Amino acid sequence: MRPALACSTLALALALAACAPGTNDAPAGATAAEQAKNESARLNAWFDTQYEELLQLSPLQMTVLGRKDRYDELDDVSPEADARRLAWLKTSVETMESTFDRDALDDETRLSWDLWKRQYESARDGEAFLVDQYVFDQMNGMHSLLPTFLINFHKVETEQDYTAYIARLKAAPRMFDQLIARGEASAADGIRPPKFAFEGVIDQSRKVIAGAPFDDGAPSALWADLEAKAAALVEAGTIDAARADALKAEARTALLEQVKPAYERVIAWSERELPNALENPTGVGATHPNGAAYYAWQLRENTTTGMSAEEIHQLGLDEVVRLRGEMEAVKDQVGFEGDLTAFFAFINTDPQFRFPNIDAGRQAYIDGASEAIANIKQHLPEYFGLLPKADLVVRRVEAFREQDGAAQHYFPGTPDGSRPGIYYAHLSDMGAMPKTELEVIAYHEGLPGHHMQIAIAQELEGVPMFRTQYFSTAYAEGWGLYSEWLAKEMPGTYEDPYSEYGRLMSEMWRAIRLVVDTGMHAKGWTESQAVEYFQQNASIPEAAIRSEVRRYLIMPGQATAYKVGMIKIQQLRAKAEAELGDRFDIRGFHDTILGGGAMPLDLLERRVDQWIATKKAG
Repeated sequence: MRPALACSTLALALALAACAPGTNDAPAGATAAEQAKNESARLNAWFDTQYEELLQLSPLQMTVLGRKDRYDELDDVSPEADARRLAWLKTSVETMESTFDRDALDDETRLSWDLWKRQYESARDGEAFLVDQYVFDQMNGMHSLLPTFLINFHKVETEQDYTAYIARLKAAPRMFDQLIARGEASAADGIRPPKFAFEGVIDQSRKVIAGAPFDDGAPSALWADLEAKAAALVEAGTIDAARADALKAEARTALLEQVKPAYERVIAWSERELPNALENPTGVGATHPNGAAYYAWQLRENTTTGMSAEEIHQLGLDEVVRLRGEMEAVKDQVGFEGDLTAFFAFINTDPQFRFPNIDAGRQAYIDGASEAIANIKQHLPEYFGLLPKADLVVRRVEAFREQDGAAQHYFPGTPDGSRPGIYYAHLSDMGAMPKTELEVIAYHEGLPGHHMQIAIAQELEGVPMFRTQYFSTAYAEGWGLYSEWLAKEMPGTYEDPYSEYGRLMSEMWRAIRLVVDTGMHAKGWTESQAVEYFQQNASIPEAAIRSEVRRYLIMPGQATAYKVGMIKIQQLRAKAEAELGDRFDIRGFHDTILGGGAMPLDLLERRVDQWIATKKAG
């Protein structure tokens, strides 16, 4: 799955004011190479100044990056803030184009120019569809993101950090009310998520405000975190016990007087909208007034291609046929007697393919994923020159946002490595977590997948800061799916044929997404039709299938990025191998893919073409 928090907060990381343009300091008579170097250095310095201004308008994004600027604030998520950010981006791009000469830049800085402009064009083209986007649903929204963020990203090392945590709790009502107002505006236009999304929001929100100090139960997740962080300050000698008690009392008041009422308003709004929401919904093409245009935009944004819904749908159908054939081969290899449908049923029901649904089984899953990642780690230097400095840990999703069968996901660490990347697994229902897919998901979310890609991007040197945080779904998820396939080349992976089956099923999962996402949002398929198609072509547990289909319904187009991105990276590798022959270097190819950070697929292809040309010349 997408790297959750990075996606959610990067959209908030835009600012209000542009900096003044510089002047070209290239000396008269300088060579073309010198002029390119000077102009590129000048623009890169400008980018860093601009990006710093953007960051200053997103306290959340700065915290994600490990900084403590505006540590006591939350972001402005109002429509007015969106409009100001878009105006800023427009002015910024106009300033860039009038002040700098793109033709005088080196290739790397030309790429930065294009990414900076693409960022504005994306926001500009998406302005018309802000009303179409759901502010709260079962997978996204500040009702679940905010406590996750405070617990995992808001570090408390000083008394001031703790009071900043309290201030953020007190700011929650303002943020939630802004989001409710946006939801109400969408609903007024007949745009609302399906019934299951509201039910998920209600359930998750109630869990956040369950337990002490909200009731007589065990400590809630937020209260347990606040108690633990206060205790750590005492243990470090930063404050004494009396001061810790005073701080906790203030935090407790904020939870009861600000946080609880804010969540109660989210719950009340969701309950009011429930009767108006669809029970067996179809996609946005049929349910939103401008749904066809909205979905076309989402496909462009998520795939960074010009592929139509029909083209993506057909690609999915073709890939499903291919993968069924490869799974037939594994079925025959293990000696299973029966057709593929019977093999699916066998995988889904035989106890050998599940961990016990107890804490020991959950720990066994975490241990198994950790071992798979450790094996990959020792072989990375054989396939990559660039290696991540940041560590990676495997954790269970926090109870207040855990869902049976929901997709695993990755949260990034800090650029300086002080906080590790986290591979999160939903383990509330071990029946939805087949052993066959343990390896492949660890490779996708961890190494050589999301952690590898995002950690390297954050640690890049010699490029503007904004490049280290740039996000492109097709690139990121394409790399994650390519990593599942790449891992097969590495020693000690997929040794059990059932693990190889799990790899194929994971890829099948993404091929089905192409069919189902376009089926619902462009062809009018209902949720039930999508679930049925999934079941016909996959051995994925029903809980996971239903969770997946519901994810696609509230995130139109996102699920199409995986296979489109993977196929493009595979095509680029095949092209490089064919053109370079014996000069092809797998480490150099991977460093070219990862060494520039995330980017749209057309710009990635240009980058690889430049690498091929350099290798040929060299």
